[in-house]
Amino acid sequence: MGAAGRRWSGRERALLWGVLVAAWDAAWAQLRYSVPEELPKGSFVGDVAKDLGLELPALRDRGVQVVSEGRTQYFALHGKTGHLVTAERIDREQLCRLVEKCILTCEVIVEGDMQVYDIEVEITDINDNAPSFKETELEETMSEMTAPGARFPLAGAHDPDSGPNSLQRYELSGDEHFSLAVQAGPGGDQRPELVLAKALDREEAAFHELVLRASDGGEPARTGTARIRVAVLDANDNAPVFSQAEYTVRVPEDVPVGSVLLTLTAADADEGLNGHVKYSFHKISDRASELFQIGAETGEISVKDHLDFEEISLHELEVQARDGGGLSDTAIVAITVTDVNDNAPDISVRSSLSEISEDTPSGTVVALLHVQDRDSGENGQVRCSLDGVVPFRLRSSQGSYYRVVTVGELDREKVSEYNVTVRAVDGGSPALESSALLSLRVLDVNDNAPVFAEARYSARLAENNAAGALVLTVRAWDADWGQNARVRYRLSEGRVRGAPLSSYVSVQAETGALYALRSFDYEEVREVRLWVRAEDGGAPALSSNVSVRLEIVDENDNAPQVLYPPAAAPSSAAGAGWAGVELAPRSAEPGALVAKVVAVDADAGQNAWLSYELAKATESGLFRVGLHSGEVRTARFPLARDAARQSLVVVVKDHGRPALSATATLTVVLAESVAELLSELGSAAAATPGEPAGSLTRWLVLAVAAVSCLFLAFLLLLLALRLRRWRRSQLLAAAAGSAALRGVPASHFVGIDGVRAFLHSYSHEVSLTADSRKSQLRLSAGSCCDTLPARPPPDEPAPLLEEDPSAPPQAQPNTDWRFSQTQRPGTSGSQNGEEGGAWPNNQFDTEMLQAMILASANEAADGNSTLGGGMGTMGLSARYGPQFTLQHVPDYRQNVYIPGSTATLTNAAGKRDAKSAGSSGGNKKKSGKKEKK
Repeated sequence: MGAAGRRWSGRERALLWGVLVAAWDAAWAQLRYSVPEELPKGSFVGDVAKDLGLELPALRDRGVQVVSEGRTQYFALHGKTGHLVTAERIDREQLCRLVEKCILTCEVIVEGDMQVYDIEVEITDINDNAPSFKETELEETMSEMTAPGARFPLAGAHDPDSGPNSLQRYELSGDEHFSLAVQAGPGGDQRPELVLAKALDREEAAFHELVLRASDGGEPARTGTARIRVAVLDANDNAPVFSQAEYTVRVPEDVPVGSVLLTLTAADADEGLNGHVKYSFHKISDRASELFQIGAETGEISVKDHLDFEEISLHELEVQARDGGGLSDTAIVAITVTDVNDNAPDISVRSSLSEISEDTPSGTVVALLHVQDRDSGENGQVRCSLDGVVPFRLRSSQGSYYRVVTVGELDREKVSEYNVTVRAVDGGSPALESSALLSLRVLDVNDNAPVFAEARYSARLAENNAAGALVLTVRAWDADWGQNARVRYRLSEGRVRGAPLSSYVSVQAETGALYALRSFDYEEVREVRLWVRAEDGGAPALSSNVSVRLEIVDENDNAPQVLYPPAAAPSSAAGAGWAGVELAPRSAEPGALVAKVVAVDADAGQNAWLSYELAKATESGLFRVGLHSGEVRTARFPLARDAARQSLVVVVKDHGRPALSATATLTVVLAESVAELLSELGSAAAATPGEPAGSLTRWLVLAVAAVSCLFLAFLLLLLALRLRRWRRSQLLAAAAGSAALRGVPASHFVGIDGVRAFLHSYSHEVSLTADSRKSQLRLSAGSCCDTLPARPPPDEPAPLLEEDPSAPPQAQPNTDWRFSQTQRPGTSGSQNGEEGGAWPNNQFDTEMLQAMILASANEAADGNSTLGGGMGTMGLSARYGPQFTLQHVPDYRQNVYIPGSTATLTNAAGKRDAKSAGSSGGNKKKSGKKEKK
C-alpha cells in the first residue's frame, strides 16, 4: 500500500507539473499562430474570437484592440469575423536579421473587461533571398613560389533566409590550378577557402579567372556568384601575421562616435613592398559595417555610429592583413557592447477609461498600462507609482502590465475630474524616469437630494392682498450635475379650512416662487402652514421638504361692532345707528352705572383696541362714558329741570390707521318705576308715532295679556283634573256605603248641585320692595289651623290642591283665637247666620263659589300684570333694581265664608291699610247685589 501510494504520488506530481506548465504557457502565450512572411495586407492569421471563446457581439460592444510591440502594427482584428489578420507586409529578414526563430508578439485587449490576451505569431521563412557576395569581383595575389596545398580564405556569401532556404554550398569553376575547400566556422557558418592544387608559373599564366558560386536549399534554389581573379607574382617569402588570432573588446553602448576601440597589428618579415601591410574587414555584417570602421594603414577599429546594446550586444568581425606581395592573414575581432542606463522606462497606455461613474465599486479597472525598459539588469528594473493622493492604485498584472484600479468611493461633488500621473523609475544610476497622464472624468449619479437654503421659511402677508401676489421664494440646491441637479418645486397635499391648500397658494415649479391665489382675510385665516417639496430630475428622483409658515398680518379693515345696545330696526334710523332704552332713577348718585356699551372688533392687536367717548348727549355733563370700559355712568345728580328722556350717542373707535368707528345710541329715561318708564315711553310714542318706543309698548302689553291667559287656562285645567279625580273617588265611596263619610264634619264640604268639594283654605302675600332686587313669597299657615284639620281623615278623598311635601309643617293652632260678633257666620258680611253650623242654601253656595273664582282670577291678573311689566322692561328692573312698589292685592279672604263654622277668615298679616279696606268694601257690595238677585 505504501509503494502504491508513493507511485500514485509520483504520477500526481508529474500530472501537476504538466498542468502547471500548460497553465504557464496559457498565461503567457495563450494563442500561437504561424504565418509565412511576405503575405499581403489583410491575410488571415488566426480565429481569435473562436480560440478565446469570445462572442462577436460582445467583442463589438466591449471594444477590442490589437497592440504590437514597436511603432509598426503588423496585425489587426477584423471586427465582423473576429479574425486576426496582417496589417502590414512582414519581411522576416528585416525584422529578425540575427534571430533564427522569428516570433512577433501582440496583445488583444478587451477594453470593456480590461483583459489582455497574448498572441505569438511565428514568421516562417520563404526563399525570397538569393545568396550574395559583398564584393562580386575579388582580387587575389599569389607568388609563383607558393606551394601546392596552400589555402587562401575567401569572402563568403550571405543569405538572409534561414533554415533550408539559407546558404547551403559553394562551387568553384574555371581553372585546374585551384580547388575549393569549405570550413565550418565557430557559429556553424561555412567559410570558403581557395586551395592551390597545382604550382603556378607566372611565365605560363600571369592571371587566373575563377567563378565562385553560392547556392541555398530553396525550391527552386537561388544562387549568387563572385568572380575571382588570381594574379601570379614574383617570389614573396613571408605573409603578414596578426599578433592574436582573436581579439575581444568590451565597450559601453554610449561610447562617443569616433572613439578607437582597439588597434590591430600584423607583422610581415619582408621588406619593401612585400612587407607593407594593409588592414581591411574580410567578413562583416551589414549592420556592423555601419557601426565600425578600420584604418587600412593603422589597423585601428573605431566607432562610426552610435552603438545600441538593446539592438545588438555582440559584433563579430573578421579582419584581414595583406602585404604588398599579396599574402594575407585574418583575425577575429569580437566587440561586446555593454549596457548603459540610457533608456528611460516606456509607459504605454494600452487601454483606459475616459469617464467613470461615481458609484463605481472599488476594484474597478480604469486603465491598462504596459511599462518596459529596454535596458537590462538593474537598469531595466522598473518601479511604478501614482502621484498625489488619489482613490486609485497600481496593481501588477501579467508580464509588464499594470492595472490602475479604484480603491475608494468616488464623489463627483468633491472631485469631478482626476488627472492621474503614472510615474515609472528604473534602477539605474542615475535613475531614469518617465510618466504618463491619465485623464478621468467622474460621471454624476443622483446620490444627493436637493437641500434648501434655510431649514424653515416664514413670511408675513398683509390681509386683503391681491390675488397672485408673491409671498416668498424658496431656494434649493442639488450638488449633482446636469439633469440630476435640476430642481422642481411643488406643494405637499394639505387643507385650509376644509378647502385644498392648492386653492390658497401655488408654487412656481422652476423658480420656487410662492404665490397667493386668493385674497386672505385675517379674521378667517390667521396662519397657513404648508410644506414645499423640492425634487430633482434624477431617476429615481430624490426630494426633500421644507416647512413654510405664512402669517397673515392684520389690517384695520373691520369697524367696531356694537353688541349692546342691540341694533335698531333698519326702518327706524337713517343708517348705521344703534338704539337702546335704559332706566336711571332720578335719585341716582354720581358714578351710578346706567348702562354699558359692549363692542368688539374682529381685527387683532392695536387694530382691535377700542375706546369709547360720548359724542352727543341731550344734557351735557349729566353722563360720562368710560374710555376703555364703555360704562355709562352718571356724572352728577339728575336735576328736576333735566329732561326725563335723555338721548346719548356713544362713538366706539379702534386704534388702527386710519381708525374706524361705530356709534351706539342709548335712550336713558329718568324714572323711579316701570309705570313711569312706560308712561314716558307711551308719551314719546304718541308724540312720535313713527319711533320704535310706541311699538315696544304695544308688544309689552300683548306679552302681558298672553302670559295672563296662559296662566288662567292652566289653573282651570288643573282644577278640572282635580274635580274629575274627586268625582271618581266619590262614586267608588258611594258604592261602598255611606258609613265611610260619617266621621267627616259636614263643615268641610260645600254642596254645589249635589257635588261636594273639599276646600283647603290658604293665604299668601306677595310684595315687591323698592330697596331689594328680589321678590318675596310668604305663605301663612296659621290663619286656617283653627277651622281646618291639619290633614284629612284616612277615609277622606284627596284635596283638590296637593300640598308640597317639601313645604314646612303647619304651626300649631293659636290658643288666643277669638271670634268677634262680626265674625259670626252669615250671608257675605251679615250677622244673622245660625250658630248651629247648618249648611247654607244653594244660592249662597253659588255666590261664595263665584266670589272665590273671581278673586283667583283677579289675583292671577294682578300677578301676571306685574310680572309682565317686569318682562316688558327688557330686564331693566332685574339689572338696575325695581324703582317702584306694587300695590297690595285685594284681600278676598274677607268675602270667604266657611259654612258650618262660626269663624271668618281674617288678614293673616294684621290690619290692612285704608286702601285695602276700601277694596274689601267694594267686594262686599258686589256680593250683596248678587244676593239680592
